[in-house]
Amino acid sequence: MTRQPSSPGIRRRLSGAALFVVALAAAFGAVFSAPPAQAVSSCTPDPQTACVQGIIKTSAGDPAAGVALTLNDGEQKTTSDADGRWVFPVTKAGSHTVAVDPATLPGGQFLKTAESREVTVELYESVSALFPLTDDPAATGSTSPEPEPDPAQPAETQPPTTTPGAETSAGTTASGDGFSWPRFWQQFASGIRMGLLLSLAAVGLSLVFGTTGLSNFAHAEMLSMGGILAFLFMGLTGNIWLAGGVSVLIMAIFGWVQDKILWRPLRKRRLSLMQMMIVSIALSIVLQNVFQFFFGANVLRIDPSTPATVTLLGVTLTVQSYIAMGIALVAIVAVGLALKYSRFGRATRAVSDNPALAEASGIDVNRVIRIVWIASSALAGLAGVLLGLVLNGISWNTGWHFLLLLFAAVVLGGIGTAFGAVVGAMIIGLIVEMANIWLPGDLKHAAALFILIVVLLVRPQGIFGRAERVG
Repeated sequence: MTRQPSSPGIRRRLSGAALFVVALAAAFGAVFSAPPAQAVSSCTPDPQTACVQGIIKTSAGDPAAGVALTLNDGEQKTTSDADGRWVFPVTKAGSHTVAVDPATLPGGQFLKTAESREVTVELYESVSALFPLTDDPAATGSTSPEPEPDPAQPAETQPPTTTPGAETSAGTTASGDGFSWPRFWQQFASGIRMGLLLSLAAVGLSLVFGTTGLSNFAHAEMLSMGGILAFLFMGLTGNIWLAGGVSVLIMAIFGWVQDKILWRPLRKRRLSLMQMMIVSIALSIVLQNVFQFFFGANVLRIDPSTPATVTLLGVTLTVQSYIAMGIALVAIVAVGLALKYSRFGRATRAVSDNPALAEASGIDVNRVIRIVWIASSALAGLAGVLLGLVLNGISWNTGWHFLLLLFAAVVLGGIGTAFGAVVGAMIIGLIVEMANIWLPGDLKHAAALFILIVVLLVRPQGIFGRAERVG
């Protein structure tokens, strides 16, 4: 006969079960009734996540730490860190509202614009919401909200955090606002940076023209491809150095493939230079459409983190800019030394001067051209990676925006001469950036091309080109 549990035992078990149920309900209640999660210190865009971020600085340019911000009326909360940075990860594309609590601003600082801003973001993207501060309480709310970051502008100029016409945290002011020596040196440094990055691509374009006579309009798409590859491999590896190195290697292979399956067969069929140029335009359009089809029109952030800035001698640039300038300078010097002193460099110069005579002298012209295509694509890919870091993003048509500047640099320096391409690129880069001091930003490229026309009227062969008699 089975023994039935006593009444006290049953009561104890029922009491234990009841306590467990109450504890479980309390745990669920704590989870679901907890306040919104405090913000994370970093955010990396991915297919399920977008980032709304920014930097808050005082009117003197110092980081504003401890400023409280909310997303979508309290859906998320955060405070700016010691560098004034803040970020909200979001998992839903569309419009989001970021608000600042004015009571948490540093003493003596006031918001220049409204307390809240609405931003629109797509997944796998980052956008900035800007809240510039001022020490003048009368200026609060007197200006319109700052514009969203422009991926065509250098990263350190993207968020301005001071009054219009004054020095920003990056040391630049709005285009055409007048001359000042701090601004002059800031724009001069930006021009050096742009010139170095243009030089990388211009050297390859000039070498291809010198050895084949082809004006390769698809060269600009090598820049876009290099940046897009870096974006893809950065997502896979998380290491910008590895991503950049693999991208340049793939671009070098792509240069070999181009010559192997396209340009050499066309040369063997003796197509005219005009026909080959049209083929290059067609290739450019095909690549642009392929990029847009697979990646859309969005700006692709190679490095999704908010760029840090460094000020040297009164000039403020992002850390990526300093690194990009150093890499570009080393690559340009290496190419120059190789062309000047190596056996391949002498062979390349011989082919550029007279292909028929070079072939008669025992030089394998096709091999030289093949290596030139490899080096040209690799340099253009490296330029694309560095531009993507400096401009804080790359898109399907980034290269196309720089195409005219590349041709201007090559023609100005003396078409077909690598050293001339470097000098021409530096001049074009300086003109483009420094024109902002006196002209609106929309005219800076026009200023560079106008200078090109003036120089060619005086010296048609370019700075380092050789005058040739025609007829």
